[in-house]
Amino acid sequence: MEVKLTQGIFDKEQNIEAKAFISSLSFDNRLYPYDIRGSIAHCAMLGECGIISPADSQKIITSLNGILEDITLGKLVIKDADDIHMFVEGVLTARLGEAGKRVHTARSRNDQIALDIRMYCKEAITTLRPSLAALIKTLAAIALEHVNTVMAAYTHMQKAQPVTLGHYLSAYVQMFLRDIERLNDCYKRTDVMPLGSCALASTSYPIDRERVAELLGFSSVTQNSIDAVSDRDFQIELVSACTQIMLHLSRMSEELIYWSTSEFGYAEISEGYSSTSSIMPQKKNPDVAELIRGKTGRVAGSLTALIMLMKGLPLAYNSDMQEDKHALFDCVDTTESCLKLMNGMLSEVKFNVPALTKGAKQGFTQATDAADYLVKKGLPFRTAHEIIGKMVRYMIKNKKTFETLSLNEYRDFSPLFDADVQEALSLKQIIASRVSVGAPAPSAVKRELKAALKRLDKLSL
Repeated sequence: MEVKLTQGIFDKEQNIEAKAFISSLSFDNRLYPYDIRGSIAHCAMLGECGIISPADSQKIITSLNGILEDITLGKLVIKDADDIHMFVEGVLTARLGEAGKRVHTARSRNDQIALDIRMYCKEAITTLRPSLAALIKTLAAIALEHVNTVMAAYTHMQKAQPVTLGHYLSAYVQMFLRDIERLNDCYKRTDVMPLGSCALASTSYPIDRERVAELLGFSSVTQNSIDAVSDRDFQIELVSACTQIMLHLSRMSEELIYWSTSEFGYAEISEGYSSTSSIMPQKKNPDVAELIRGKTGRVAGSLTALIMLMKGLPLAYNSDMQEDKHALFDCVDTTESCLKLMNGMLSEVKFNVPALTKGAKQGFTQATDAADYLVKKGLPFRTAHEIIGKMVRYMIKNKKTFETLSLNEYRDFSPLFDADVQEALSLKQIIASRVSVGAPAPSAVKRELKAALKRLDKLSL
């Protein structure tokens, strides 16, 4: 049975094309578990408060549980309604008759959808967090394996200074930890129960909103009925957090893509996460990494869509807000799948330690430490900077490196260079000397990762 709202003030049937245009059932049907659970809690409260009889309340709750089970098992197909709310109410009324018509007492579709979306977002956050945590643990495990693997870090895509692969991957650990913090923050503002706000002006029935919040596991209730039905800040915040997650996944994807090229050869992506060319049989394309990078644009587009949707809406509810679900659902689905695929792909990546070390020996990555060597001997940094710049120009011209320069050549540029310069400028010594918090020395990286995993445990509670 379909509940037809046109049975009220209207005396003319809705235009068929307009009816199809207005219907949201094709996409909000996935909200059925939240809609039914919300209705169960609402009817339990109505019965407890004496707004409807306890007998009708129990009948409705029993029938709603049956509808939930039937949909979940595929016995009941969601169809022939304007939206998921009217579908559930229609089936309920068909099964119970007059008692079923009492389900909508003291509520509106406006606060219903606000409730459903909040329940969906809460569950989405609790699903995304474990996926993020799993990725962080994978990154931390790989980083610990490579605390001694020397590589060059870059700025402006030019070799800059030597670090370790462990230190490099730990940077992503920190990024994804911040992402969990953002999700946790978002959860606090999502965990507020709007039901009872009705269309926008609450209700004259003696409802108990705190009881509904308790039954549904919300920590509090909304404090303004107009805001409650028109607020989608929490939704924008979740999509923003997902966009940030995707930006981090995209940056990692980009690095894996170019690290796996023959020009770099730093990493090899597993065949399980690659594809070949339809014409070039030698190709091993990093399709998963490329698609994660590409799908980041979709998620960022969802954020833009939601912001543009809400930017000019007057209070309170407007049908424009029906369009929020496309962006939200696609964003959450995409982010979740990308997190899982990145975790799987990363766990099978093989890192080429000799190539990483060789890369660190190129590009004069010891230059900063060479300048610091002279500063420690008493030279002002700018003077030392100029001297090392001239040395690099000399080495480029004469095809030499810091390792192949003789002590006499060092002293041609400054008499402050002593016999210990080669040892001081060795890659491992440079890295080992950086022991402060957040630095690349193996001991510092181990300390950082231990603290990161401890922080993860607290964030995941």
